Amino acid sequence: MLTTTVCAALSAAGLAVAFLTAWRRRFVAATRIAALALVPVGLAMSGLVELFGEVGGAVASWASGLVLEPTVWAGFGVLALAVVLYVVARFAGGRSRSRAAADRPADRPADRPVGGSGPSRPAVGGGRGKGDAAAPDDDFSDIEAILKKHGI
Repeated sequence: MLTTTVCAALSAAGLAVAFLTAWRRRFVAATRIAALALVPVGLAMSGLVELFGEVGGAVASWASGLVLEPTVWAGFGVLALAVVLYVVARFAGGRSRSRAAADRPADRPADRPVGGSGPSRPAVGGGRGKGDAAAPDDDFSDIEAILKKHGI
């Protein structure tokens, strides 16, 4: 009952400020103030104020039990280990992919047909035009050609 009264008083004060702001012909600011002023009474009417109180009490009881229980601290240690392992795996995975791309030769033997006849590269993407002399792994050769064409 007391929380509803406090929320209603806060909303009434906010609406009074919004009215005074609108009196000075600052309607956009007055609308924003009125919107914020209606939040406390809306929270009280929907029952969310009591819900926040119960959640706060639950967090407080958990925090008070946190200090003396070794299993809780062991749980935090396990969570920290999980995060460290995940970060290490992401870092190692990124390095191995970039290292594999750097170690790969420009023309792999699997791309060449047996006997030396035919094109040395598969004709999947078609010709490159001006960028034919560039290495096949150079993904930026097309972009470089366009920038040179425009004088950049």
